[in-house]
Amino acid sequence: MSQLAGALRWTIFAALAPAIQAADPLYVSARHKLDIIEQRKVPRGSSVFFSVAEINAWARNRLPELIPAGIRNQYVELGTDTATGFALIDFLKLRHAQGQQSGWLLTKLIEGERQVKVNIRMQSGGGKCTVFLTRVQIGVAVASGTLLNLLLNTFFLPLYPDSKINEAFELDYDIERIEIRPAGVRVVIKR
Repeated sequence: MSQLAGALRWTIFAALAPAIQAADPLYVSARHKLDIIEQRKVPRGSSVFFSVAEINAWARNRLPELIPAGIRNQYVELGTDTATGFALIDFLKLRHAQGQQSGWLLTKLIEGERQVKVNIRMQSGGGKCTVFLTRVQIGVAVASGTLLNLLLNTFFLPLYPDSKINEAFELDYDIERIEIRPAGVRVVIKR
C-alpha cells in the first residue's frame, strides 16, 4: 500500500509541477524577462534587471527540468562581476542522468551528496562575455588546477558541451554586456 501511495503522490506532484512554477511570481517574472530578451522585444539601448531573488527562483524551478537528478538546494550569491553558486550535488546521479556508467572505484569516490560551492568571475562588453571559473569547493576540499579541470571535463562539459569556460564567446539576442552586481544581474541591449 505504501508503494501505491508513493506512486500516487509522485503522479500528483508531476501533474502539479507546472502550476507550482506558475504560482511562483519571482519565477514568472524571471521567465518573462528572459522571454522578452530572447524575442528581441527589449528596446535598443535599454536594459533588463534580474534580482537575486528572481535568479534563485529561476534556479529552483528551471534547473530540475534541465538536470533532472543529482542537484538540489541550489542558489546563488552575487558580488561585483562575481557569482557564487551553492548546491547539494550527487555526482554519481549526475553521471547516470547523462547515461554514463561509472566503474567501481569512481563510484566509491563520487557517490553520495556533497555540498558544492562554485565561484566565477565574469567580464563582459562589446557583445562578448568571458566566464572564468575561479574556485570549486566540494565539502571541505577545494579543487584547483588538474582536479578542477577533471571535474569540469567529467561532470560539467558532458552536460553542456557547447559551454565556454575561461574563453570569450559572443552574446546573442543583441546583448551588449551583462553586469553582475550584489543586488542582481543587468542585461544591457545594444544601441
